[in-house]
Amino acid sequence: MTTFSYASAPAPSRLYWRLQLLGWSLYFVFNVVLFSVFGRFSGELVLITTAIVLPVMGLSHALRYHIRANGWELLPPLPLLGRLLVTNALLSVLSQVIIWALLIWVVKPSPDGRPHGWAQFMGYSLNVNFMLWLWAGFYFGWHFFHRYKQAEVDKWRLAAAVREAEMRTLKAQINPHFLFNGLNNIRALVMEDPTRARTMMTHLSDLLRYSIQLSAAEQVPLGRELEIVEHYLQLEALQLEERLTYALDVDPAAEQVLVPPMTLQLLVENAIKHGLAPRPEGGSIKLTAQLDGAGQLHVSIRNTGRYQPRPGHDGVGVRNARERLALLFGPAAHLDIGNHPTEPDTVVAHLRLPVRAEALPAALR
Repeated sequence: MTTFSYASAPAPSRLYWRLQLLGWSLYFVFNVVLFSVFGRFSGELVLITTAIVLPVMGLSHALRYHIRANGWELLPPLPLLGRLLVTNALLSVLSQVIIWALLIWVVKPSPDGRPHGWAQFMGYSLNVNFMLWLWAGFYFGWHFFHRYKQAEVDKWRLAAAVREAEMRTLKAQINPHFLFNGLNNIRALVMEDPTRARTMMTHLSDLLRYSIQLSAAEQVPLGRELEIVEHYLQLEALQLEERLTYALDVDPAAEQVLVPPMTLQLLVENAIKHGLAPRPEGGSIKLTAQLDGAGQLHVSIRNTGRYQPRPGHDGVGVRNARERLALLFGPAAHLDIGNHPTEPDTVVAHLRLPVRAEALPAALR
């Protein structure tokens, strides 16, 4: 549990002090004018008003420290009102004790200016209580307004960061070597197998169209993402031939779950580029996607190879993918890549995403 102390409260800003001095100066002037209406303006009246206003101003500043040190700005309305009710009542009574002490032992006004009894004590306490509530209303009103504006700024920053991450991912995904190899392989098939060449051209066209449309959506259905993965695997199979075997095992209920575009394609591309392609004998890739009972999507990609990244260097694509997951889902999303603990020469990439309730089948809601 988090603990607070008065030392942990941040120092007041210049704006706070300006508003504090302005507000209590107006209260001072109001009291001088009010007292002058019922009596004669004099230096003693100014001194008495000062003895009344300064303690209340000091107590309001102490209330500010108490609020900040205990995190009252984050409380819901009802608990906050309950705490203010008790605190303002105590501060109102304390203010009168201080004011009476100042009037009797320090200011020493004429008998008419001194406190007269408990009725006057309670009347002034209620007056100070009202002022403290008014002060708290302005203070929390300004704070909540500032939080609202900050939330708007954070919202736009998040949107800009998502777009920037998407564009960086797009640049990372359109691999020119893959594009050139795919076009060269298709060109070789034009005369030898025109039908297959047209099929490969369709795969390449769909893959590039999907990549270019990245900026249009933050998330896409898993089923659509898997179509692009299959297009990519078909094109790689054209180049690697029998060195590449792959399988997709996807729960039909998971196909409507929304995922960041090109995330799975990135993981499959890395599996081929860093796992299978460098091996003369090639290897295999298996992609599985399942929903669990807790409303989470689990995607696993297993491929032949060894995962040996440099410390602190997971690659631009993987780093961008993790940034996008963090921006879209926060800590609920997870992407982990590593060697399989029991199967040799096997790398596993595991992606876990939260699923919105409307995307879950009825049996799992």
